[in-house]
Amino acid sequence: MRSPTSPPWRLEPLAGWHLPLLGDPAFLPLQSLLQRAALLDLPERLMHWLGRPQALAPQVLVAFAEHSQSALGLVVTRRLNRHGSCWQIAHLRTTKAELRRELSGALLKAALERTPATSWVASASSDDRTRLAVLREQGFQPLRQDRLWCWSPDQQTQRQSETGVYGELSLQPLNRRTAPLLWHLEQIACPAQLRQILDRRCEDVLAQSQGKGWVLIDPSRESAVAGARWLGEHPGGGHDVELTVDPHWQHLYGPIATALLAQLAAEEPCWLRSDPFEQQRSTWLASIGAQARGERVLMARSLWRRQAAAGLQAQANRRLASVLAQLQPRRRPVPTPLLRR
Repeated sequence: MRSPTSPPWRLEPLAGWHLPLLGDPAFLPLQSLLQRAALLDLPERLMHWLGRPQALAPQVLVAFAEHSQSALGLVVTRRLNRHGSCWQIAHLRTTKAELRRELSGALLKAALERTPATSWVASASSDDRTRLAVLREQGFQPLRQDRLWCWSPDQQTQRQSETGVYGELSLQPLNRRTAPLLWHLEQIACPAQLRQILDRRCEDVLAQSQGKGWVLIDPSRESAVAGARWLGEHPGGGHDVELTVDPHWQHLYGPIATALLAQLAAEEPCWLRSDPFEQQRSTWLASIGAQARGERVLMARSLWRRQAAAGLQAQANRRLASVLAQLQPRRRPVPTPLLRR
């Protein structure tokens, strides 16, 4: 018999036999991701037991109704770097509106407790008050606001991307040689606080994008001035893409940036973001036919400040101890015997 204070659900890590039970329309866009997570769960646990680097397989918790196999919700988390210091709440979904807030909070809390990450990031639609409230309750704070765009290249744009539109700039695929250049460019374009939270290295850029990306390099300086890379499949169809342009090369927004994006887009739609106050990027996206799809808030939960405060306190204690030690009464030195020469 259930206790009056116990919730009317149970949380379980995703298993292969759960997949046929996740047929609710809320879960259908995530089917390929859930299948991959279930398939890679056992190999990843084996690699972890062997003490080897883990793959970037997503972790999934599923909420089932008590005493039944009816799925009520799920949360999907994934690492954003290979050493596991930063994780992302990729998806948080429920099937019943009346349980959304309470169940979302329970799923989110369980996911955070399950993974000993230093920092977390999550996003929510700017008008989704319920999800924003749930994230705040678990310690997430707003970090950045993005405007979302969906763009599909036409045949003319594809043909233009094959011509010499890049001029003296060199277009190179994302690989082990070009990944450090793109990583350095993204570090420059990323705000300092978000850069610290993501804690990303150049190998993380290559691993997260699975080698799907292009880098535009200035041969005279051997540095990347723009880059586009694949981030993952978008639940609404198409792919999430990260497009980065050097702040000093904003004039690339035009035919060059369009051709660079078309190299990655192929025939499927791309989902991109822009800062609502970055007028030049928004104007360019609108000019190539991209459709604005609302705004989202990027939120973060980090323990860096707490750890830094503890380190400063320990350092202050050591300094105080050294000062007090100097004030302690010292013993008289033992005289050194005279030695004949």
